[in-house]
Amino acid sequence: MTPQRPYLLRAIYEWILDNGEIPYILIDPFIDGVLVPSSAISNDKVVLNISPVAVQNLDLGMEAVVFSCRFNGVERDVYLPIKSILSIYSRESGRGLEFDDAEYSVDGPEPSDKKVKPNLELV
Repeated sequence: MTPQRPYLLRAIYEWILDNGEIPYILIDPFIDGVLVPSSAISNDKVVLNISPVAVQNLDLGMEAVVFSCRFNGVERDVYLPIKSILSIYSRESGRGLEFDDAEYSVDGPEPSDKKVKPNLELV
């Protein structure tokens, strides 16, 4: 796993807050380890408001995003492995970042059949 996603997630989160907007994340709830109420799943995705007003004890960690929030008035703990986060965006502008799932591919990127020869010149 490359460490880029946690850093980018944190940076975009801060950028959205700095602009006075509300950060939302789009989650794949079927990734191993995701802990969200099943009532939050809609169209095989989960959209969560992660603004400081909406969540408590937010931890944007290297391996997971963890926080507590209320679902239908009941406080619940949420655990989201980093690879389950598909995007982070601003509710107001829609601007944000969509993450590339190839970063977590088991096989890695597709190898290229085309071999590139070095282009060296004698001077």
